[in-house]
Amino acid sequence: QVLLVESGGGLVQAGGSLRLSCVASGRTFSIYTIGWFRQAPGKEREFVARVNWSAGMTYYADSVKGRFTISGDKTQNTAYLQMNSLKFEDTAVYFCAASSVVTSKWDYWGQGTQVTVSS
Repeated sequence: QVLLVESGGGLVQAGGSLRLSCVASGRTFSIYTIGWFRQAPGKEREFVARVNWSAGMTYYADSVKGRFTISGDKTQNTAYLQMNSLKFEDTAVYFCAASSVVTSKWDYWGQGTQVTVSS
C-alpha cells in the first residue's frame, strides 16, 4: 500500500504560480510513476503530467506544456508540480497518483488539493 498526501493548493491570480507537493509513504519502493491529475467542477478528471520515478522521464498534457513542470525527489519520497502562468481554466482539484511496478496502473490516489485561479 502507498499513501499519498498532497499540499500546496490555494488561491492565486491569473499569471501567478503555485507549487504542489505530493508526499508518498508506505511501500514506496513499488512506485513506478507518479502523476498529477485534475478535476474541475462538472468535468471529468484529466491527466496533467507524470514522471517516471526511476528514470525521471516526464510527460505533459498539451494544455499545461511549457507552463507546468513535474519533478520528483526520491530521497524525500516527494513529487512536485510547479505551475507557472496560471490561467482561470487551471482551476480544479489536483490529485496526485502513483502506479506500481506490478500493475503499471494508477493504483494509489491522494485526497486532492484545491487550486483556484482568479481572473
